[in-house]
Amino acid sequence: MRTYTTVQGDLWDRIAFKQLGDTAYTDKLMTLNSKYIGYFIFPEGIVLKLPDIQNSVSTTAPPWKKVSG
Repeated sequence: MRTYTTVQGDLWDRIAFKQLGDTAYTDKLMTLNSKYIGYFIFPEGIVLKLPDIQNSVSTTAPPWKKVSG
């Protein structure tokens, strides 16, 4: 399993985009690292597990990015 060590100022969706190629993986990243769910902005030095990804990515937005109408 791959890991990623955070740098000061990292955000969940930014990590998903940079390390996994798409913000659509943010939910999987958060689920796999649920003990850090309280972080919105990361400090330096937290080692996160990166989920294994398949070729297809869901096109639905995470709940916090959906617009309610």
